Amino acid sequence: MKLLTTNFLTCAVKACKSSSASFPLHFKDAVLERTEIDFNPLFIKNILPRVNWDALTVTATELGLQAMVPEKNPADLGDDDETAATKQEDDDHEMDVEQDKEIDTAQKEVEIDEDVLKKLHTLLLETAVSEGKLVCGNCGFEYPIKEGVGNFLLPAHLV
Repeated sequence: MKLLTTNFLTCAVKACKSSSASFPLHFKDAVLERTEIDFNPLFIKNILPRVNWDALTVTATELGLQAMVPEKNPADLGDDDETAATKQEDDDHEMDVEQDKEIDTAQKEVEIDEDVLKKLHTLLLETAVSEGKLVCGNCGFEYPIKEGVGNFLLPAHLV
């Protein structure tokens, strides 16, 4: 089960639907595996706005992968950069030398973004849990994971 998938899962128990503690589900006895996948920066850029960053941070920390998660979602930072770039374009009083320096700085930011995107690609798409359990923080129900597939069927008394 890819870590990206777990970012969209919540407890299926009826009593947990209204509780914020039912998300994210927490890993227990997780066995991690890594499967290499071709890097697709466009996919990562497009999925980042949909990722719950707090949940991703909690999950990565629980699995000992917190070094792979930036402090803030790069999708949120990208909006600020675009706004700043638009303001700079509108300013007609900049000198050519300053513009050259800004272009160099922007290129460095793109390279940093590429490294961040590669780390997130590795974390979200290449890192998977092959065995273990997902545990609800509200009711404590454990969803088993075997061979990378989570079993989210509930017993009749919890439906």
